[in-house]
Amino acid sequence: MTLLSRPAQLAPYAIRDTQGRRSPEPPAPTRTPFARDRDRIVHSAAFRRLVYKTQVFVNHEGDLFRTRLTHSLEVAQLGRALARALALNEELAEALALAHDLGHTPFGHAGQDALNACMKPWGGFEHNLQSLRVVDVLEQHYAAFDGLNLCLETRQGLLKHCAPRHARWLEAAEPGGVAARFASGQQASLEAQLVNLADEIAYNAHDVDDGVRSGLIAWDDVLALPLVARYAQEALAEHPHLEAEWRSGVAPAWSALGAAHRPRRWLHETLRRMLSAQVYDVIDSTRAALLQHRPASPQDVALCPPLVAFSADMRERSDALKRFLFQRLYRHPQVNATAERASLIITTLFDAECAADPAGPPPVADTPEALAEAWQPLHPRRRIADRIAGMTDRMATRCFERLTGETAFADSGWGPA
Repeated sequence: MTLLSRPAQLAPYAIRDTQGRRSPEPPAPTRTPFARDRDRIVHSAAFRRLVYKTQVFVNHEGDLFRTRLTHSLEVAQLGRALARALALNEELAEALALAHDLGHTPFGHAGQDALNACMKPWGGFEHNLQSLRVVDVLEQHYAAFDGLNLCLETRQGLLKHCAPRHARWLEAAEPGGVAARFASGQQASLEAQLVNLADEIAYNAHDVDDGVRSGLIAWDDVLALPLVARYAQEALAEHPHLEAEWRSGVAPAWSALGAAHRPRRWLHETLRRMLSAQVYDVIDSTRAALLQHRPASPQDVALCPPLVAFSADMRERSDALKRFLFQRLYRHPQVNATAERASLIITTLFDAECAADPAGPPPVADTPEALAEAWQPLHPRRRIADRIAGMTDRMATRCFERLTGETAFADSGWGPA
């Protein structure tokens, strides 16, 4: 058997090989190190749980809304496309995309904020750091080590941001390791940079789709946005019937789905054009940045400014869409009501577990040593945080309802349009 690798096809500034794993392992005969990482991520329990973790809409609100799992798959598709076009390591990009949300709590950012507040006396909680914790410690599959024993480059890419206080204790525990770039002010690999941007591209597009599907944002309001308007008009120029089909709410006679089907082709035609345009923009802008800075190795990339980026015009239009989604969807009264309920669920579960140990460990000081101790696997409060963060929406909901006898969420009345 031969190692399946494509080093000759990779650019000199791409990640070509790994500096190793925390526990040394012999190479796989038919997979590159990063393909092996990707496969371990896909087979992990944390990855499977993403299917019932909130993206924007909680699971009970509709079967067709995105979850953390479907979001991760969409990011992986975009990441692979970008990496291939830029001659970067496609397998590393895919591994990072599939693993980037492994540390998310139930109920999305509302769950994270609530758990962070609960854990504030003991070092807090942050989903990005939790993703690293999942792959380093919490997955229990192998006899020789805890975690998935991923390559250093995969672990570094997962830690896309890190508070200085956390970086200090991570660097003290693993000198020159996963958090070293934060101490030195260096950049992430190009593969990690492109996955960060693929994440943004994916959630902007699918949150528009889900927001319109839910009825919480109006398509006509979305059409007023510069990023969307251009591609909506392009879709109509090629397919003039789409607007009348959308306005009438009736599928065309030739559609096999019949008149009862709510037509959504104008929305989908617009979003697919928007996605493609953003991908091409990133490719062109990144190629221009690479020509300007001329990195000859991954080490050179670390010393450059960020190189994977939108053009200035695309960044402005993308930011306008993000502001719209923040104001009109993420802060919608119905979404806020769900978030408040989710926060109550997380806090109730945490308090119930802490009641078994009312004295509990003392608060920790904001020092590397104290924070490192508070993030140890056997720290009593950290173990509670790990259990809650690992729950799905459904699991947390059931636990809350058994504990309190209350209904966790009232029927929102939302459903796919």
